[in-house]
Amino acid sequence: MIVALVSIRVKPEHVQAFIAATLENARHSVQEDGIARFDFIQQEDDPTHFMLIEVFRSPEAQQAHRQTAHYLAWRDAVADLLAEPRVGVRYLPLFPDQALWKYPDA
Repeated sequence: MIVALVSIRVKPEHVQAFIAATLENARHSVQEDGIARFDFIQQEDDPTHFMLIEVFRSPEAQQAHRQTAHYLAWRDAVADLLAEPRVGVRYLPLFPDQALWKYPDA
């Protein structure tokens, strides 16, 4: 499994548009078989700073995600909303056990 933390800074005037586009992407992303978790969070004391916390079941699942229509639409929709390029860092999960990384049934 791979955990990707993606730090994103958005231009202040585009915060609401960014949230709307990213929520749409997140709703579709959690339905992918290769994604165990997809969290979208906003920094409390800096509303222009966001993080995506993405847990992929494999490197191939991460690559497949980047080819989905919803990801490509999100990427294009937010390109001009960003204050700086997004920064993603990949991690390997140590705890909890990987078997516990599931999205609860909604």
